[in-house]
Amino acid sequence: MILIVDDDLAVRTSLGLLLKQAGYAAKAVATPEDALQTVRTTPPALILMDMNYSFDTSGHDGLHLLAQVKQLTPQVPVILITGWGSITLAVEGIKAGAAEFVTKPWNNAALLQTIRTILSLHEHPVETDGPTLSRRDLDRQFNFRSIVGQDAQLLHLLRSVGQVAATDASVLIEGESGTGKELIAEAVHHNSHRRQQPFVKVNLGGISASLFESEMFGHRRGAFTDAKADRVGRFELANKGTIFLDEIGELDLSSQVKLLRVLQDRTYEVLGDSRARTLDIRVICATNRNLAELVQEGRFREDLFYRINLITVRLPALRERPDDIPLLVQHFIGNLRTTYHRPALKVSTRALHWLRDLPLAGNIRELKNLVERAVLVSGKDELGPDDFQAQFQNAPSRPATPGELPAVGSMTLDELEARMIRKSMDFYAGNVSRVARALGLSRGALYRRLEKYAIPFDVEKGS
Repeated sequence: MILIVDDDLAVRTSLGLLLKQAGYAAKAVATPEDALQTVRTTPPALILMDMNYSFDTSGHDGLHLLAQVKQLTPQVPVILITGWGSITLAVEGIKAGAAEFVTKPWNNAALLQTIRTILSLHEHPVETDGPTLSRRDLDRQFNFRSIVGQDAQLLHLLRSVGQVAATDASVLIEGESGTGKELIAEAVHHNSHRRQQPFVKVNLGGISASLFESEMFGHRRGAFTDAKADRVGRFELANKGTIFLDEIGELDLSSQVKLLRVLQDRTYEVLGDSRARTLDIRVICATNRNLAELVQEGRFREDLFYRINLITVRLPALRERPDDIPLLVQHFIGNLRTTYHRPALKVSTRALHWLRDLPLAGNIRELKNLVERAVLVSGKDELGPDDFQAQFQNAPSRPATPGELPAVGSMTLDELEARMIRKSMDFYAGNVSRVARALGLSRGALYRRLEKYAIPFDVEKGS
């Protein structure tokens, strides 16, 4: 049974009908006193709770009721219902133990999706301290073909990923650059009921604030000066499937508000078209930043932070799972045999031991680049420690300071070039001519690189 607590008869009636049509048993009450009485006598499976029950719309009575409910039945999940202007209050409720929050007016499909997700997580909680399954057991249950490793930390993480994949819960993947966050996002999608639907990847660090709406929501021809044709946004491309928002910690505050509205309401508008469109989508985010610290610094919205991290997955750095390094090397070598048509290619046991102890600041990406460079430069069929040592320069493990080059092997030359172009575009506010002069390129050469790396630019700022 789902308990509805709201002093508005229209809201109680609307929610009751919605839940009945969706196959849920529901009971609606108007006051905190009736809610507590129901919780005492017939504990519900879930509670939909309004935040205000008096002329005082501060929401304190809702927080007080939440505290009382949690004291009586701490295991029952609570979804808060609040107005858009009271999201800050809802965040306080999340901190106090609520599972989620929705805003009025709600989207019926999005609300039902949220209810299904919370109930599923409550009935089948993600186990954080259960026995670690073997890699063979995990592979029998889930599709983790693209993920290499047998480290206990990784296997425990994969078990959690497999469990949460079956729900529509939003997932936040944390981890250093090069740890394989995109692979984990793909694993969540491929093990979900949305696996036959689109998986759309978006690098938010590469989208400027001025083009965020056009890139994410799409635009109609003529919506702005350079809109010469209709453009389908990333959310529309991902509808019915999964959208992966990488580098979400790089998103500016104004774009964070627009993203929050979409994730909250599951509706959006295409630029130049006032018709609201609905979304049925799962959201996975990733970052190498500490979002909690960014929230404290005022650089990341707290309400968005709680919206995207219903489930948080932290990827271990490669130095935390050194026994997986030889497995990864063998995996890369196997791929390179096919890529370069060198079937006899292999790595000596001594080289594998040497690689295992490397301080790889760039994690898996750095290791992959190191292996490929050694294969290309050495020309040998069997690679020894010297072949890898010749390509490796021991980089300091501390983070790069502003203006300092990244550790060797932590990114490709293309990635380094793309990062420099993005920084220059930001510095010169998108003025292509000034960026081209600063980088020593012709405008034509810069345009080609902007298109190659899918870096947004404004033709009007070309001169």
